[in-house]
Amino acid sequence: MNRIANQLGRASTISAFAVAVVVASSALPTSAATPAGTAPACPGGGAGITLSPGFCATIFADNLGHIRHLVVAPDGTLYANSWSGRYYHNDKPPADGFLLALQDTDGTGRANVIRRFGATSAQGAAGGTGIAFHDNAIYAEEKDKIVRYALKPGEVAPSGKPDVILSGMPLTRDHPMHPFVIDAKGDLFVDSGSATNSCQSDNRMPVSPGIQPCTELETRAGTWRYEADKTGQVFSAAERFATGIRNGEGFAFDAGRLFVTQHGRDQLSQNWPKLYTVDEGADLPAEEVLQLHQGADFGWPECYYDQNQNKLVLAPEYGGDGGKATGVCDSKQAPVAAFPGHWAPNDLLIYTGGQFPEPYRGGAFIAFHGSWNRAPLPQGGYDVVFQPMADGKKSGDYLIFANGFAGAHVDPGRAAFRPTGLAMGPDGALYISDDVHGRIWRVVYKGDPTTAQIAPAPPPAVAAASAASAQPPEGTHADAGRSAEALRPPPGATGQEVALGERIFHGEASNGTCSGCHGSDAGGTSVGPSLSNGIWVWGDGSLPAITKTIETGVPRPRNYTGVMPPKGGADLSDQDVAAVAAYVWAVGHASN
Repeated sequence: MNRIANQLGRASTISAFAVAVVVASSALPTSAATPAGTAPACPGGGAGITLSPGFCATIFADNLGHIRHLVVAPDGTLYANSWSGRYYHNDKPPADGFLLALQDTDGTGRANVIRRFGATSAQGAAGGTGIAFHDNAIYAEEKDKIVRYALKPGEVAPSGKPDVILSGMPLTRDHPMHPFVIDAKGDLFVDSGSATNSCQSDNRMPVSPGIQPCTELETRAGTWRYEADKTGQVFSAAERFATGIRNGEGFAFDAGRLFVTQHGRDQLSQNWPKLYTVDEGADLPAEEVLQLHQGADFGWPECYYDQNQNKLVLAPEYGGDGGKATGVCDSKQAPVAAFPGHWAPNDLLIYTGGQFPEPYRGGAFIAFHGSWNRAPLPQGGYDVVFQPMADGKKSGDYLIFANGFAGAHVDPGRAAFRPTGLAMGPDGALYISDDVHGRIWRVVYKGDPTTAQIAPAPPPAVAAASAASAQPPEGTHADAGRSAEALRPPPGATGQEVALGERIFHGEASNGTCSGCHGSDAGGTSVGPSLSNGIWVWGDGSLPAITKTIETGVPRPRNYTGVMPPKGGADLSDQDVAAVAAYVWAVGHASN
């Protein structure tokens, strides 16, 4: 979403996600420019992440919960939304409201006032993603609604009850979140993500054809437009603004143009193994930045964007042949910019401030939440990317602007932090949120603006150390050094079978995909349950029950979003299935 408190007459309208953070506009310290070739001083050593040369990050706030999108008001108040529920293993939600207001009143660059507000879990709330600031009020997504909290003079957090602006938004199946943005005229644009991966008759199952016509497009997979100043509106098909957008998470404005990110589809090779190699499925299709306009159709589910061919191609569910045929896709709208598959672009910000040097002004920052399904290739994303742009189009290659969020484990189940939201303060500082622990970073430029050039962030220390060490022939990953043979095998199986199953689980043999959903430590992710806690969602935890689940898959999961195709979508032999089942049994019974 757009997170910018516009300093050019649009200050009444700001978008973001809901945690309210109040930042004093004087918080940005003034300092002499750093001489060329000298690293600028950065208190705290960069706050655990690496940045493009000349930039400095500090921790503005921490341990706030599952923070999603952000927004900064014209007076320096930063608002943000937090979420809860099955996406976060149904862990304990905050006792108070899911919205927060944080304020730096002493100019240190760190929030010293933190206030929660809004509906609580005891009142049935679960938080949300979307948030905006418009006409001295905070707008926030709460379940199927967008509500408005008016601010009284002098209030940091609102004290009154909210008005319901929009209700009845879809909450079922694959993409229940509703990011939104409000423009200067008071038009509210909200995303309604798809209910399925690719509108198949049997969602995420192998060789299942696409539904014709895809009726979910009536109320899903697009952008809808409403009036921000009108209460009592009800979501319906009539207000659809643009369609064919599988999951649009981040909105941003630039000179009157509206952009949104798109999460590309999943499981090309798992569901269509005769048409796609495993590596193609890991990298296709592209993640995208789209320019929205009334009536635009971006092609989902019939089409996907192939970043290697730079074109929209026909999806296999709708007659595609693995990337050659285009068919109806010739009439669909292509993206403004494209990125590697499955990185998960969760937010977008067009930089309009003056604190960053000239080469970064007008460009797009994109928060990539990180992949779960690039196995057997390494997972990707977990960073903030900068995409140069001019006149609404990309003007150069993208680069990684901020890196190292995941830490030692670039894995959805064990990543230390995952970038989720972006916002710009009135002083030009960039804010980045995380939805694992609820950390917010504040990024400013401290180099010499007269010599600044666009350049990537250096690799994080963990990755650099790993790259410097000797590599075994089979490669390394986050769990290098683990010993599957130390696990107790199930009755009738051997330690060698458990070891083979472990390698398949981690994508090191037979193109296994298990760790993408269940985590590299089998401890679970937002997509799939833990296999190591002794709690068996399907079956009784016996070896035959585990084997049956692997063979048949999980087409309708409980409590988690990840649909599992038979054998995880991999071409596993009977021997492979037996080995994976033995490994899963051993992990699940390790504490017994």
